[in-house]
Amino acid sequence: MIRDSNWFSRLFDGFNYVFLIVFAMLCLAPMVHIFAVSLSGRAPATAGFVSFWPIDFTLENYQEVMGSRTFFRSFVISVVRVLTGTSLNMVLIILTAYPLSKSSRAFRGRTLFMWFFVFAMLFSGGLIPLFLVVRNLGLLNTLGSLIVPGALPIFSMILMMNFFRSVPKELEESAFIDGASHWRVLWHIYIPLSLPAIATLTLLAAVNHWNAWFDALIYMTDTANYPMQTYLRTIVVELDLTNVGIDPRDLQRLSDRAIRGAQIVVATVPILIVYPFLQRYFISGIRLGAVKE
Repeated sequence: MIRDSNWFSRLFDGFNYVFLIVFAMLCLAPMVHIFAVSLSGRAPATAGFVSFWPIDFTLENYQEVMGSRTFFRSFVISVVRVLTGTSLNMVLIILTAYPLSKSSRAFRGRTLFMWFFVFAMLFSGGLIPLFLVVRNLGLLNTLGSLIVPGALPIFSMILMMNFFRSVPKELEESAFIDGASHWRVLWHIYIPLSLPAIATLTLLAAVNHWNAWFDALIYMTDTANYPMQTYLRTIVVELDLTNVGIDPRDLQRLSDRAIRGAQIVVATVPILIVYPFLQRYFISGIRLGAVKE
């Protein structure tokens, strides 16, 4: 097919490029500003003189952040939550999506289970009943309260189910003829063919766990058990530095804005590191469930 290259098409392409460049710069501007503030001295950061370039360049803000036991503890809690929660999410997603990807003739009761999950995805009991359940299970102020309530992301499970349904049935039937069990079929056929979907949903689950802050605010009664994002919310939104391990004497030579900026940058780096390694799966994974029934 020959592409039309008249002046209107070239003008439209040029407008798209300009729009996307401007939009990308607007998205990057807050990140660059926070990074510049985190590298600036106390006076310009406190006075708000820093824009997109550090003034009175210093690394003391990052030294203060790295030396904070409370910050390091919250960072470790977030890492443990991401590793544990994401692993549990993916195990339950795969184990639930595999049987639901079968037809009603192969899995009796599939329709009933499917409607059960759809109903649970669309309707919630509310925050107070959820809190009461977590409390009665003895999960308050524990890492389990951050992982167990969202152990099975139903929407991600539906996406994985639709991806499993795209796997050629001939592969499964030939494996059954050779004596393979459902476990072997799942492990040796479905999972290898579904790596783009698994990588995409893994990244979504990891980002969700890393960015979550509201659940810890509800379930954690001790600020020492706050994960990273709840910790940052306490000092950025509430401006409360009393329970986050910041020595008030250090604020005489450092800016609280610069310290908060350094903490935000450090909290963002892990996700920025993970994204490039899974980028190649996005093109395949982005079409999850797009054309399936």
